[in-house]
Amino acid sequence: MENNILIGGAAGLGIDTLGILIGKILCRKGYFIHSTKDFMSRIRGGHNFTQIRFGVEPVCSHWPLLDCIIALDKETVEFHAERLGEGGVIICDESVEAKDDRIIHLPMARFAKEVGNNRAAGSVAAGALFKIIGESFDIVEEVFMEKFEKETAHSNFEAFKKGYEFVEEVFKINKPKKREQIFINSNDAIALGALAGGIGFFASYPMAPSTSIMTKLSMKQDDAKIIVEQVEDEISAINMVLGASYAGVRSMTSTSGGGYALMVEAMSYQGITETPIVVVDVQRPGPATGFPTRTEQADLDFVLFSGHGEYPKMIIAVKNAEDAFYQTTRAFNLADKYQVQVIILSDQYLADATQTIPPYDFSRVTIERHLMTKEELGNEEYKRYKPVENGISPRIMPGKIENALVRVESHEHNEYGHITESAEVRTSMQDKRMRKMEGLINEIQEPDYFGVESPEILLIGWGSMYGPIKEAVNMLNEDGASVGALIFGDLYPLPTRLLKKYGECAKKLVNVEMNSTGQLARLIRQETGIFLDHSILNYNGRQMDSYTVYSRVKEEVL
Repeated sequence: MENNILIGGAAGLGIDTLGILIGKILCRKGYFIHSTKDFMSRIRGGHNFTQIRFGVEPVCSHWPLLDCIIALDKETVEFHAERLGEGGVIICDESVEAKDDRIIHLPMARFAKEVGNNRAAGSVAAGALFKIIGESFDIVEEVFMEKFEKETAHSNFEAFKKGYEFVEEVFKINKPKKREQIFINSNDAIALGALAGGIGFFASYPMAPSTSIMTKLSMKQDDAKIIVEQVEDEISAINMVLGASYAGVRSMTSTSGGGYALMVEAMSYQGITETPIVVVDVQRPGPATGFPTRTEQADLDFVLFSGHGEYPKMIIAVKNAEDAFYQTTRAFNLADKYQVQVIILSDQYLADATQTIPPYDFSRVTIERHLMTKEELGNEEYKRYKPVENGISPRIMPGKIENALVRVESHEHNEYGHITESAEVRTSMQDKRMRKMEGLINEIQEPDYFGVESPEILLIGWGSMYGPIKEAVNMLNEDGASVGALIFGDLYPLPTRLLKKYGECAKKLVNVEMNSTGQLARLIRQETGIFLDHSILNYNGRQMDSYTVYSRVKEEVL
């Protein structure tokens, strides 16, 4: 059985730090964890909170009911007390004037002052939490020493012990076996995946919720010997990435929908120059500025149809922090192999949701550059856009082979890269580029399936809905329903084999998406002619949890 904690308060009170510390301690002890954030678009004030769900069995979504609330202000009690389950408790400072029999008034500020660190109030609350759930503090000091300087770590540990000693155990939780695991969010996973995939250049303009990808890469650039550039706007970012890729360096940029809008012209330029790039779109609600710190899955149509003209591309939606790492390394290989743009779709929920996963298996990671060598070229005259059967013309690194000039041109061009007005050459070049789609179709990965083998109801989702839908399917089948689910990662080209297999036996096909128009359902209809029977959609900026999916299926479909 899992346990659910909420830490709430105004921005600037240390909610994020406290959530990370608690999560890391629980991770080291062997618990499975899924932690999410809900925060406002402001530096100070407002109401923010972090939810931590943990247990001895895997968890992959957040949950509406709570066992413990750490309230760093009065508003947190007012907003969330009704979500507290039976036997739950609220931890808050003794100064908080709130009346509730479940409240434990803890001298957080006073204890922090006693240890000589006024910012250690959160550590007092963390200590109380661990005593309340019947956990020990045997590795707490080790985690603090990794997070803080020695003196700060010592004062926080002393504050933790004061909170631990002040309260009594309220309920015992099941203890896990220690296991090897990491605690990471999908933005950091994408950054690490890029490093493992051989990235050499990254350029971006900071735009929530994608910014931490650049932050993570910038922290590693010296060790990894890569260049990370924060530029003046997204137009500069995409063009610098194209330039670096032309020079032979694996290159990537990240942004959100509003920044991607500025990149669209250059994405079309990629299509005609056939310069391989990886672009990460960490989605947030629009239109325009929308909700900068909230989540949505509304950019699928946009990235699919953006860019004037017709050219090959691939779109991959990551499902969680484990998947994000491997899909990013794969994206670089596909971009190089087919000389296309590979667009990775994530969203704010995944960007800020931290979870425990197995350590990454680097034996699964390969770097495949697909660059022609001097020996392969031989005495043949180099033709950058040579018409070939698979559409993938030979690509070399500029300046590496004598007398082999690598021309790129935004106009239509011939096989050498020279501008042309020939109708015949135009047709030949366009056919050549589009033949790459045949190869990409052979590369696509089928969606994940879980549920009964012949479901009466088939749920269909993509990306970040993986966790909520997976848990909802388990609960529905435990109730006696016949439910299965397909969760798509590869979106374009669209894989169809499992969709047809399970769609034929299901009586109802239901798309579950975080947008208002059912964009995946529309893509499925466009590509296969399959109409989905019902939609479960959410577009208020807050991710559907597994219980919400479960409840809506029971209410609207069963």
